[in-house]
Amino acid sequence: MSSTPQGARARARIEVTAAIKDEARRQLAAEGAAKLSLRAVARELGMVSSALYRYFPSRDELLTALIIDAYNSLGEAAEAAHDAVADAGHVRRWTAVCEAVRAWALGHPHEYALIYGSPVPGYTAPQTTVPAAARVGLLLIAIVRDAHQGPGLTNSPLPADLHPEADRMTADLAPDLPPEAVTALVASWAQLYGLVGFELFGQFNRVVEDREPFFRHAVERLAHGVGLK
Repeated sequence: MSSTPQGARARARIEVTAAIKDEARRQLAAEGAAKLSLRAVARELGMVSSALYRYFPSRDELLTALIIDAYNSLGEAAEAAHDAVADAGHVRRWTAVCEAVRAWALGHPHEYALIYGSPVPGYTAPQTTVPAAARVGLLLIAIVRDAHQGPGLTNSPLPADLHPEADRMTADLAPDLPPEAVTALVASWAQLYGLVGFELFGQFNRVVEDREPFFRHAVERLAHGVGLK
């Protein structure tokens, strides 16, 4: 019998937490992350500030929760797209993941801006955001790893002055892959989000009009750049 009130309280907490985050996302869309205010969120929900602080003691904790949610939502979209073509070739799997990143960003522009736009003044993301943030990158690494273990990779030699940094990145990110592949992966990861950001934030306006085939071609080139065949 005693578990019923506890269960009701737990459900109520989940519902209120979800409502707080939904309102915070509305504020992100209207004002941007830098202007996110716990007092404004509480006011819109008809709560007193002291009640909201029991769920999120600070603006930074609320931002962290929104960032983790955004990264996880993006990661889930990328993983679902990959699973749908899991039996295809490595380049097709790569492009499916990249296309899912673009589609998610276009569907969630303000959340994308939160995680890949301008840093929020005064906020430093804690280590708790790292597992969610790594999901897309780990998926791309897994595709390259499968290729390396199967048909192999085609990589260009690295310049001598890049070897120390390439070896460090390889040890940190994927010790079982060649440094040439890891270096290309890091560059391709940055270029992927650069392509998405240019489209989302307007830098392609009056430059690239038919953006979907342009994007697909670009990420296929990235796939070949990391050595996928």
